[in-house]
Amino acid sequence: MSHNLARLAEEALERQGDGRAVCFEGRWHSAEELFERGTRLAGGVAQLGVEPGDRVVVLMENCPEVGIVYHAVWRAGAVVTPAVFLLTREELRRMLLDAEPRLVLTTPAFLDTVEAGAAGLDVQVISTLAELEQAEPAPIVPRADSDLAALVYTGGTTGHAKGVMLSHENLWLSGKAAHDVGHVAGITRSLTALPLSHSYGLLVLAVGLHALERTRAVLMRWFEPSAWLELAQEHAVQIAAVVPSMIHLLLAQRLEDYDLSALRFIASGAAPLPAEAAQELRRRVPGVELREGYGLTETAALVSSNPPGRVRPGSVGPPVAGTEVRVVDEADRELPPGEVGEICCHSGTVMLGYWRAPELSDEVLRGGWLHTGDLGRLDEDGYLYVVDRKKDLIIRGGFNVFPRDVEEALLEHPAVAGACVVGRPDEVHGEEIVAFVSLVSGSETPGDDLIAFCKQRIGGYRYPREVQVLPALPLTPVGKVDRKALRAMLAVEGGRR
Repeated sequence: MSHNLARLAEEALERQGDGRAVCFEGRWHSAEELFERGTRLAGGVAQLGVEPGDRVVVLMENCPEVGIVYHAVWRAGAVVTPAVFLLTREELRRMLLDAEPRLVLTTPAFLDTVEAGAAGLDVQVISTLAELEQAEPAPIVPRADSDLAALVYTGGTTGHAKGVMLSHENLWLSGKAAHDVGHVAGITRSLTALPLSHSYGLLVLAVGLHALERTRAVLMRWFEPSAWLELAQEHAVQIAAVVPSMIHLLLAQRLEDYDLSALRFIASGAAPLPAEAAQELRRRVPGVELREGYGLTETAALVSSNPPGRVRPGSVGPPVAGTEVRVVDEADRELPPGEVGEICCHSGTVMLGYWRAPELSDEVLRGGWLHTGDLGRLDEDGYLYVVDRKKDLIIRGGFNVFPRDVEEALLEHPAVAGACVVGRPDEVHGEEIVAFVSLVSGSETPGDDLIAFCKQRIGGYRYPREVQVLPALPLTPVGKVDRKALRAMLAVEGGRR
């Protein structure tokens, strides 16, 4: 069986038929319209000299054109290289220098940033697609399953962004596994506010291509909680994919003012969801089933997922079909159920490697297993629980402190809206525990009170010795709390001492 993603798009249209496919800012786009625009755009891209294997950077906010461009690039045999539109020109330039793309496709709103980032480089920049779509529809350029389909840059927890090489097979298998584990007959109306430039957004697109029946997706340019709720109500949305920061923002709204009775499933991924937030969502939206999953860019965004009707709160579910997971110690020895170690996985969804970084690729993929850098445990039934990032682990006085444990204790305080815990170098203890929090609107709880509250909850060596209150926690472009930014704040403070 071919795993060519352009072929998958053709098969999806044949299987599902035409019909309303994407609603964006009040206008519905049909499946056939989107498909035909993609075939013509593929011809236009080829006329610009893009050849099989060439990288094409796509820097756009969410809009129907993102999916059209991805289809066109795959149809032309080229490599989708998504860029988050919030990148600075310096960050974009580093990415362009590393990926060496033939073409950048953007929108007029970001043309100045792209042109500044691409200045002096041998790359074409196009900000309007209309002319390219005048070309004759192009046939599919044959590609092998192992050929590169996407080069997705991920910052991880340290250093500059790394290019993750995902093949056609990686993305095809990830989409199929996600569809199979989550499919419920009759659930066809979805809401998407995830950035399509992120691997989680790519997965959502791939899942849609595997759907057995025509799905209707409401797409948001970017996430805004009140607009999300209004759209969920207006379109009787049944399923939505989110990240935890979105759930926190939704919980700050008056959910009771909206009719969410059609909403059956919320899928949460990309970062750990605090237990307190999960419990509150289940309480305030009683008809919804919250399904947590786990994945990395390096696994085409999927490793495990809670199946509908078999959710275990706090778990990210069992491995999806075709994926093996084991938990290992520092010597790569497999640990028994219940013990915490590094999560490793083996799957057809695992990346080909990091772009132009063979030594790093060999290290991360040693022994044929992807070493995720995440700490977790498996229960007796194979359900996975993610404890923390290995690199985020704080070692204070020789004791391991998992930031997530401290964050969840802080979030039990009624005044705390968000929390992030990091380690700071300390001469006496090796590392000291520092918490950053944002408060519920109108609250003025001092940091010392939060320290005392946390000490009462988790006591001993794990409570934070310092709490800094911020107006809002910094977020990455994909909605995760930006630990690197918070560590940088601590480093600046340390330099002033």
